[in-house]
Amino acid sequence: MGTHDVSRRGFLATAGGGALAAATLSAQGAAQTPEPAKRGSQRLSPGQLEAWEKLGYGMFIHYGMSTYVQNELPDGKAPPTAYAPDKLDVAQWISVARDAGMKYAVLTTKHVAGHCLWPTKLTDYSVVNSGDKTDVVERFVTACRDKGVLPGFYYCSWDNHNRFDSRTPSDGGASYTTSLYQTFQTAQITELLTQYGAIAETWVDIPGVLGRGYRTFLYNYIAGLQPETIIMMNSGISTQESYNVDYAWPSDIIAIERSLPVEAGFAKMRSIEGKEYYMPGEVCDPIGKDWFWVEGDVPRADDVLAKQIEVCRTRGVNMLLDVPPDKHGLIPDASVQALNRLRKNAGI
Repeated sequence: MGTHDVSRRGFLATAGGGALAAATLSAQGAAQTPEPAKRGSQRLSPGQLEAWEKLGYGMFIHYGMSTYVQNELPDGKAPPTAYAPDKLDVAQWISVARDAGMKYAVLTTKHVAGHCLWPTKLTDYSVVNSGDKTDVVERFVTACRDKGVLPGFYYCSWDNHNRFDSRTPSDGGASYTTSLYQTFQTAQITELLTQYGAIAETWVDIPGVLGRGYRTFLYNYIAGLQPETIIMMNSGISTQESYNVDYAWPSDIIAIERSLPVEAGFAKMRSIEGKEYYMPGEVCDPIGKDWFWVEGDVPRADDVLAKQIEVCRTRGVNMLLDVPPDKHGLIPDASVQALNRLRKNAGI
C-alpha cells in the first residue's frame, strides 16, 4: 500500500434522472432489477436512484501519478514530469469497459498525489507540466459518450501536494482540511463539473477530512452544478450495516470498499437524523490486489471475480470494478482477457 505508515485502507477502516434514466433503460445485461425504491427524504427521486442501480456494473479507473511512482499514497513531491505515458489511449480503456459489459466508468481525476489529469487553473501540478499534456478527463468523457458508457469523476480530498496547511492522514494523528484547501477543492470541482458536460456519478474520497459543515456545503454545491449526478461520499471499508454519518454524510449512495454486504442483503432504507433515506450500495474492489497498476499484479482468479459479481447481484448492490491502466497508458492485455472471461462466466 506504499511507504507511508498509514495506508488509505487502514485510515478508512479506523475512521469513526433524465439522461441517466434514458441510457439505463436501453442498456442490456445490467444487474437484476432492484426492489422499487421507497420515497424518502433523499434529493434524487426513487426513479433516478433505480436507474443508477440498473446500471449494475461499472469500471473504476485508478490512473495518475501513483502509476508512475509505483506508490498508491505518494508524498506529492515527485515532479509533474514523472507522469509520462508513452502510448496513452483513453479510448482503449472505455472500449474495454464497454466490451466487458460495463455501463459506467469512474476516473480518478485527482488522487492522493495531488496531480491533476486535466489542465486545472488552480495548481501547476497537472498534465500541463507533465511528460504528456493530454487532458485525460476530456478524452475520458468523450470516449464514454462515443461508446455509450456513462462518465463519472473521482476526486480525492486527501492531497499531499496541494496542502494549504491541511493535515493529511500521512502526517499521523487527527486529519483535517483548512478553509483555504476547501476553497481550492470547491474551485476544482467547479472546473470538473462545468467544463465536461453531464457527469453521471461524482465520487468524493476521504470525505471525513472535510468536516460536516464543508461536506454538507460541497454536497449541495455539486448538486447545484449537476442536479442529476449521483453523489458518493466514500464511507470506506465496511459491510455498511452501520453507516458512519459523521464521516461520510450527506451522500446519495453508500460505498462498500473491498467488502461485500451481509448475506441477508443490503439495507437500502436508512434512518439518518430522524429522516428516512433510500441509499443504494456500490461495491468497489480492484481486479487484482492494488488500486493502481503495479508491476506483477495480476487479475484475481476467474471464479473469484465471477462469484463477487454474483454476490453483488444477489444482495442488490452495484459493482464498480477497478481496472488500472499501466505506465504506457493502456489497460494491460491480462486484464482485458480476464474481463472477457468474466463477462462469459458471470453471464453479463
